[in-house]
Amino acid sequence: MRPLVLRGGRVIDPSRGLDQTTDLLLQDGKIAGIGTGLSAPEADVRDVTGKVVAPGLVDVHVHLREPGNEDEETVASGARAAVAGGFTAVCAMPNTDPVTDNQAAVGFIIRQSVRAGLARVYPIGAVSVGQKGEQLAEFGEMVGAGAVAVSDDGKPIVSGHLMRTALEYARTFDIPIADHCEEPTLAAGGVMHEGLVAARLGLKGIPAAAEEIMVARDIVLAELTGGRVHLCHMSTRGSVDLLRRAKERGSRVTAEVTPHHLALTDHACEDYDTHAKMNPPLREAADVAALRGALKDGVIDCIASDHAPHAYDEKDAAFDDAPFGVVGLETAFAVAYTELVQGGVLALPELVARMSTVPAQVFHLPGGTLTPGAPADVCVLDVAARWTVDAAHFHSKSRNTPFQGRALAGRPVLTIVAGRIVHDTEAAPAR
Repeated sequence: MRPLVLRGGRVIDPSRGLDQTTDLLLQDGKIAGIGTGLSAPEADVRDVTGKVVAPGLVDVHVHLREPGNEDEETVASGARAAVAGGFTAVCAMPNTDPVTDNQAAVGFIIRQSVRAGLARVYPIGAVSVGQKGEQLAEFGEMVGAGAVAVSDDGKPIVSGHLMRTALEYARTFDIPIADHCEEPTLAAGGVMHEGLVAARLGLKGIPAAAEEIMVARDIVLAELTGGRVHLCHMSTRGSVDLLRRAKERGSRVTAEVTPHHLALTDHACEDYDTHAKMNPPLREAADVAALRGALKDGVIDCIASDHAPHAYDEKDAAFDDAPFGVVGLETAFAVAYTELVQGGVLALPELVARMSTVPAQVFHLPGGTLTPGAPADVCVLDVAARWTVDAAHFHSKSRNTPFQGRALAGRPVLTIVAGRIVHDTEAAPAR
């Protein structure tokens, strides 16, 4: 593989506080140097003047549906969608069929990722066997096979005893437990946020308290055990308050928020639009404001897509019957850039940190940095680009986006994994 020089871009590396116009040299799958006038024998040179060069984006929460629902997504199609979205690494949740709850299942995901040769796919193992919430899965064997965390996401870990035991066990391997925070008896039967919009639509709501009760429990158990809890897809201002106080106490708690919870409110469910049905549900404007502030302050650590593909005929149903979830890998950066950077919430280096450097640190993954010697996982972003979301052009197998027809700013134009170009809009055929 020939060396690659990215010439004249705005290089942003939050891991070192770097933000300057310069060159980046990639060689032998590694970051080889940053500076003006870089070159190497037989190097390919790409002029990226006017573009942003950043560490490849890292998504710690995606659903790739393989094995079991390959009609909705596969590891390969999800990895293709990932690199089209600027992501060089994604973490795959275990709610597959069968569940990723053993070393063989973890190994299968890794083999499929290697075969695809696109984004790095890191498996997340299940906390409990079959995600049934009864018996702990064998964390050690899964970590040995390549799992980077454990989670029963898609289902909350209901038993406090099981969660405590899991946190103690996970400490042995220094991995986080990523929890879907939902008190199931409060949320039972709910299909959207409990509030005025749900009342007007005649739909059963999920109260904010259903999330906040479990956030509080997980924080308490993290402090009791010294284990690492990662709270998935935060959605309420009450959760933000709990997180803020926990971090002030030094708790080993991290959290993520999705682009859709930063951009949309429960009003998106008007007209019974099932593409706005997700769990946790879209909340109120005050919740969106709190989530944005928490991301700015670092109370919420990172942005994750919660990419959740569904077949068209599943979403084309009555609101009560349609499944929860939306796709997000190919719109995540643009939604975040449009809403947060253009909206004056974050500076661009802060956004890059929340979508690359910090998630890599939270899950102890390679990447998230342009330090010489680090993996040559890089994305080039055209923040001047203006485009309209058209799900028909997605690389994902599924089209269930709440942003269809939305005008957005900023998009990845070049994605590089281990020094190899895996997505290039200039080389892509016209659609």
